Amino acid sequence: MNPPVEIVDLFAGPGGIDVAAHWLGLSTVGIEADPNACATRQEARLRTEQGDVRSFDPKRFPDATVLAGGPPCQTYTVAGSGEGRRALEEVRRFARRMAAGEDVRTELAKLDDERTALVLEPLRWSFAAYDEGDPYQAIVLEQVPQALPVWEEMAEHLSIRGYSVVTGILRAEEYGVPQTRRRAVLIARRDGKTASMPEPTHTRYRKGVSGEDPFGLREEWVPMGKALGIRRPFEVVSNYGTGGDPKARGRRRSDEPASTVTGKIFRNLVEPTGGGFPRRFTFAEAGQLQTFPADYPWRGSDIAQQIGNAVPPLLALHVLAEALELDEGAVKRGLEASAEPWPPQTATATETDGVSLSTGDRDLTEPYTAVAGPA
Repeated sequence: MNPPVEIVDLFAGPGGIDVAAHWLGLSTVGIEADPNACATRQEARLRTEQGDVRSFDPKRFPDATVLAGGPPCQTYTVAGSGEGRRALEEVRRFARRMAAGEDVRTELAKLDDERTALVLEPLRWSFAAYDEGDPYQAIVLEQVPQALPVWEEMAEHLSIRGYSVVTGILRAEEYGVPQTRRRAVLIARRDGKTASMPEPTHTRYRKGVSGEDPFGLREEWVPMGKALGIRRPFEVVSNYGTGGDPKARGRRRSDEPASTVTGKIFRNLVEPTGGGFPRRFTFAEAGQLQTFPADYPWRGSDIAQQIGNAVPPLLALHVLAEALELDEGAVKRGLEASAEPWPPQTATATETDGVSLSTGDRDLTEPYTAVAGPA
């Protein structure tokens, strides 16, 4: 695909796609309704249209050649439940009617759960651009694993309109993200070439098994301690119980990837191995586990939810590079850029609440770490 490339990102959040695109030298504009995420985007100087995606259409962004998005979680994500199956079938029925040319927006607006309408927005945008004679050259969608049937439904309708489409589940740790996070991804291309998922760059995490690749083809998955630059071993104690026992808290050591980062990450305890005062992750650290730059300027309230809902930029980098068929040189330059401070330097440093783990390049009591997560 020939440059210039401009990405319009629906449900842009605090900027996961934008950060990845910046690393790759691509232009983005994000649509986001949440004022807290918009506060972060403003401080990070990301191009943003604040508002409901349903109030916009492709004509507003005539230069965009790529559509990206991660619609809000739906009731269909209630695994195995009757409610989830009914919601999924409702989404499919509306998608088929949209594909047949029906305008279903009035009906969607009357639904009790507006997320049914929102999850169909990428399809509305792609159909609108196609009908206007200027279809997106690539489409990238990402959500929780339970969204895969929705992506598969969309893939059928996009294929009829000349796209090569692939859907599947990606494991974030296989792309250098220091956490075990599974995501449903759709990649569609309209350049005459076959869509495919990006090849993993790192090994898959298996508890109790070395991350070293015996064939030397992939790098070892990235542990928390390395990602955060913390030398002293520690253990993260989850807020959640395991195996149905609320008292059996999940645990991950610093030499392992983190568990999936969610909007409740600040409820987890970080306990120094061998004794010491436990604490919580800081905003900066939680963002780093999602592969945001350490100095990314988180703003607004509910920062934990912003971080937990975001697309990991490093995963997005590999997905975008595959969707746009960027060469190895572009990917290498993107990875090098990911290690640089976030431009521009707009974050305002604030003291943490006093932490004691020593790190490779800094001490976590230094102002750089920003505000600590709530106790």
